Amino acid sequence: MEPVAVGLVGAGPWAELAHAPMLARGPYTRLAGVWARRPEAAARFGAPVFERVEELFDACEAVAFCVPPAVQAEIGVRAARAGKALLLEKPLADSLEGAVRLAGAVAEAGVASQMVLTMRYATQTRVFLARCAEIEAFGGHAANISGALLGDHHFATPWRLERGALLDVGPHVIDLLDAALGRVTGVRAHGNPLGWAGLLLEHENGAVSEASLCMTAVGDLPPSSFAVYGRTGNAVLLPFDDDPLENVAAEFADTVRNGGGHPLDAAHGLRLQRIIAEAEAQLAP
Repeated sequence: MEPVAVGLVGAGPWAELAHAPMLARGPYTRLAGVWARRPEAAARFGAPVFERVEELFDACEAVAFCVPPAVQAEIGVRAARAGKALLLEKPLADSLEGAVRLAGAVAEAGVASQMVLTMRYATQTRVFLARCAEIEAFGGHAANISGALLGDHHFATPWRLERGALLDVGPHVIDLLDAALGRVTGVRAHGNPLGWAGLLLEHENGAVSEASLCMTAVGDLPPSSFAVYGRTGNAVLLPFDDDPLENVAAEFADTVRNGGGHPLDAAHGLRLQRIIAEAEAQLAP
């Protein structure tokens, strides 16, 4: 299969660490070019740098995003209307309204889309979810605790400092509990997304799960954890020892070339955004 020509929107630290190497190394994709608000930052990726994002669209079949959620929501609509497949970061947008617009533009244009919910592409996660399907799961819990918003950490960006853990790591955690225990149908939230936020999730089959989110903890912190309990056993997510991004690139290329959609598409991202919006409304002062 011919590699999919993907243009990259964004040239920040995560683009440098993840997206640009993933797209450039092949064999499923090739990095066709980069657009960023700071062209000098984009030059280090070794791909053509475009002054206008429309020029990037003309040079590629698909567009990958590595920008703040508000920017993704704006430019993603333009890319969809230009007929480009979209590789989208989480969250889909900075607001529910922005997420509705972007998912609507994707649906109206009929273009392929896929979310980079990284955990879902890891082999260990897929083993975990297969086990969850076997045990008649009725409950579970998750914790994602870090100090990523402290000091000069590269994830301490303005939108994360403003909105906190719920909008940033919340999509990963909610998505995985949703996959493990059944579709989330309700959420109750307490705490503070800039400190410690707790979620109680209700699932369509009667299962219940709890999640703790924090990005301002200090000291030697444990890795994120997921555990699910059922009538015939339990399942625990083991630490990753592979590179999920290789699966991201392979599945995105397959989605673009063969169509048929992807389960982690923009519509799925919109569903996660609705849950987060409901939780944020409960945490508002």
